[in-house]
Amino acid sequence: MTDLFSPFTLPNGAILPNRIAKAAMEENLADRGQVPGDKLVRLYKAWADGGAGLIITGNVMVAPNALTGPGAVVLQASTFETAGVQQRFETWAKAAKSGGGHLVMQLSHPGRQVFAGQGQRPVSASATKVNLPGLEKMFDTAHALTNDEVKDIITRFAASAKRAEACGFDGVQIHGAHGYLVSQFLSPLTNLRDDGWGGSLKNRARFLLEIVRAIRAQVSPKFSVMVKLNSADFQKGGFGLDDAKQVIKWLNVEEIDMVELSGGSYESPAMQGATQDNSSTLVREMYFIEFAKDIAKVAKMPLMVTGGVTKLATANMAIATGSVDVVGIARALAYAPNLPRQWQDKHNSYILWPAVKWKNKMFAALAVMAHAKTQLHRLAAGKAPKANASPAVSLIKDRIRLSGLTKRYKKWVATQT
Repeated sequence: MTDLFSPFTLPNGAILPNRIAKAAMEENLADRGQVPGDKLVRLYKAWADGGAGLIITGNVMVAPNALTGPGAVVLQASTFETAGVQQRFETWAKAAKSGGGHLVMQLSHPGRQVFAGQGQRPVSASATKVNLPGLEKMFDTAHALTNDEVKDIITRFAASAKRAEACGFDGVQIHGAHGYLVSQFLSPLTNLRDDGWGGSLKNRARFLLEIVRAIRAQVSPKFSVMVKLNSADFQKGGFGLDDAKQVIKWLNVEEIDMVELSGGSYESPAMQGATQDNSSTLVREMYFIEFAKDIAKVAKMPLMVTGGVTKLATANMAIATGSVDVVGIARALAYAPNLPRQWQDKHNSYILWPAVKWKNKMFAALAVMAHAKTQLHRLAAGKAPKANASPAVSLIKDRIRLSGLTKRYKKWVATQT
């Protein structure tokens, strides 16, 4: 019988020491210049010591003018070639791998999901805008990417992957979920194009598939290439389960080492258990397990599922289905970075965090993220998590902090070409 703590071999031959993954969370902890520093080193050392077999970083952005938050790390040619920057990434990788886990950098482009306050023009597959009632001013209408701009972004993903390997990372994960740019190309709600990048699902999936191929052409066979994919958008008329299954079939013939299944976007935060379409499928932990069971029927690559896991029993249940190879844990590891060690030592630990049931789903989602970020910041400062912090206070402090980071970011991005 497969055990949560048994090793797992990826298609490229890399071995995960166990089947628990630290899934990506947005940290916003970059140093000045959007590069990793002591804070990220301390945070990832805590997770390395915690015993996760796979560690996936938070968003690392492939373009300087497209950040999910003003404290995001950017990996690009112009900054990478600056004195000392490569060493910073190498130090980060060394700390994150110190526990023996497989380290994967998540590469991302937010597309239209860029806050207007950052001062950058958002881009997307088409000229659409994030629609959040009452919060319209938080986002601007996106510029529809030209064919050349689409190809430039594909090149950026590949170049960033090549640099990640040079710095000691074991792989990359292409973020194709949560309403970010790859997901925007996949969804018929945000991709209204009538050229080779839009229309049919095959055309809408082309952006993702060409990123995969471009990365594979730049890295070694032993370097892991993974994809994070929405099982569904959870919005009426959006990317759905049948679409996800077809994309998986296309990915089957590429050199993919794992697909992580998730769901949702800023408009429908299914990754936090809430959906715009009031879906009844996300009412417990392991939100996307039923989708995984269906997708596993067509997937030839390993599958990882993330979504609200806080209990050992839930993780064991997912592995026992035979449909899930790796269990992703995100928020719980902000509150208890050593949770995998506790479970392996037979401590049936579980995590409780404050429920945020505000009427405005966007504000509630921001409060949930801010409360988790409070724990990340404490870990990054060498302190213990503080689960009883107020979500409302965490949100206010996070907004203040982001205001300062935004000013710093605007000064930096103005120097980029």
